[in-house]
Amino acid sequence: MTMFVPLDGTRARRRLYLIRHGHVAYYDDQGRPLNPKGVGLSEQGRAQADAVGAALAGIPIDRAICSGLPRTRQTAERALSGRGLGIEDDPAFLEIRAGRVDRVPPGDRHAAYITGFDRVDRSTRFAGGDGFAEVYDRVTARVERLVVEPGWTHLALFAHDGVNRMILAWACRAGLAGLSAFEQDYGGLNIVDVDVVDGRLDRCLIRTVNSTPGNPAKRGLHSTSLEIAFTPLLSLP
Repeated sequence: MTMFVPLDGTRARRRLYLIRHGHVAYYDDQGRPLNPKGVGLSEQGRAQADAVGAALAGIPIDRAICSGLPRTRQTAERALSGRGLGIEDDPAFLEIRAGRVDRVPPGDRHAAYITGFDRVDRSTRFAGGDGFAEVYDRVTARVERLVVEPGWTHLALFAHDGVNRMILAWACRAGLAGLSAFEQDYGGLNIVDVDVVDGRLDRCLIRTVNSTPGNPAKRGLHSTSLEIAFTPLLSLP
């Protein structure tokens, strides 16, 4: 384990690599939604995971966590291949779930799904599904415990679009109001440093947001993650 140089006698700095899983297909060949719990990486997603691994080559990752869903575990396994590092499943980082599309009137779906992370407060639910406040509290409570746990200095966390946004919004103290500002592309890499003083979190420093190692200039990436994931739902009856 490689420790950062302490800033003083009691202060230490750690680094969190926060990665969104690679591309997956959420719809079958007929355009019907698949169960998101079971979808795995596409060929494109596997390439994105490999690109994250190349970006992290030489980084002394000493702990790795994923949400436990196939798409995050597969991304972690490819990105950290050859390290001999166990990857922990942590359901605290499971993605926020939208409600059933057949319960959202067609005219309301764009606001519910496509811009569903805009103008969020503690009373808002995502497209009639999970409450933002409940998921935010679950995610940030786990992060606050995680960053002060002993035994690591460089941690890779493989999670999801909404979860990553919540962690970044927490890190900059924006809370739920900050969700819409933090776009998260497939295979996106974020870096957050945390200062720990006497075993307590002192501050967060956001180093990198939504870097895409396989496409650093984001060529062709103009749609938002929610547009990509949910636009097909707009045409369903």
